[in-house]
Amino acid sequence: MYKNLFYIFVGFSFIFGLSSCEDKPKNSRTDTYSSGSITFAADESFNPIINDEIEVFESIYKDAHLTPIYTDEIEAVNLLLSDSIYLAVTSRDFSKTEYDNLKARGFMPRAIPLARDGLALIINNSNNDSCISVKDVKRVLGGEVTKWSELFPGSKRGDIVVCFDNKQSSTVHFCVDSLLDGKPINSPNITAVKTSKEVIDYVEDTPNAIGIIGSNWLNDRGDTTNVTFNKNIRVMSVSRLDSATYMNSFKPYQYYLYNGRYPLVRTVYALLNDPRNGLPWGFAQFMGSYKGQLIIKRSGMLPYIAGTNYIDVKVNKQ
Repeated sequence: MYKNLFYIFVGFSFIFGLSSCEDKPKNSRTDTYSSGSITFAADESFNPIINDEIEVFESIYKDAHLTPIYTDEIEAVNLLLSDSIYLAVTSRDFSKTEYDNLKARGFMPRAIPLARDGLALIINNSNNDSCISVKDVKRVLGGEVTKWSELFPGSKRGDIVVCFDNKQSSTVHFCVDSLLDGKPINSPNITAVKTSKEVIDYVEDTPNAIGIIGSNWLNDRGDTTNVTFNKNIRVMSVSRLDSATYMNSFKPYQYYLYNGRYPLVRTVYALLNDPRNGLPWGFAQFMGSYKGQLIIKRSGMLPYIAGTNYIDVKVNKQ
């Protein structure tokens, strides 16, 4: 009798063990919508806003721990496609090929628009030639214009040096795809550093440089109205018209991103492939929520969904 009871006990233990193993995620993930630890990727140009979002999210959800990998946009998407991560913050949506690839492998690809970001052109503080047209930006990037005097007759600044954060960044892709219609950047005086902060440092020290960075790097953090830019550099005004003047050119303030007057605007997305709807999904949803959008508003970018109201005011000069 004892022998039979022993076999019955072992049998139940074996079945229970199999059942427990089947209940565990195959990849050993234990994170939930608001707890656990994950690593995700983000384009380096969004570093300031992502850090702010993480700080607030972790202060609300004490059991959540988020580790960002700041890299270029190509690497971020590649990590997502290779199943190394389940969330990437980029300035583009999935391509159809990428979406179909993930769907065929049983994932749940989803793109959540988070913000509008202005692509800012910055110059040295000593440079007063601060108005430029989209047409001239294209000419500079395409190599048709190489000297400041070709844009501003009489300028003594010599060659125009264009500085990007890195060769594979989302700013480079925006310039190639949206400004040059897919043609490569052909300026003879291009330099690439590693981060957006290094672009600012380079422009501070280089009187003939134009730096190209995301507008969320520009704001003076002490100004909650988002109308004061970094005082160590000058931000160029950009015009849609062929001839740029102070009257028809605009800087990447939130209001000009909102009403379309600033022409160099990109959309920021949270790209997800999380089949479990765990912490990657929870954090992406938070960034798109009212609280997350308010954080984006304070960063200088334009919230995609909520949290910003604008009023046109007419001033009577009489």
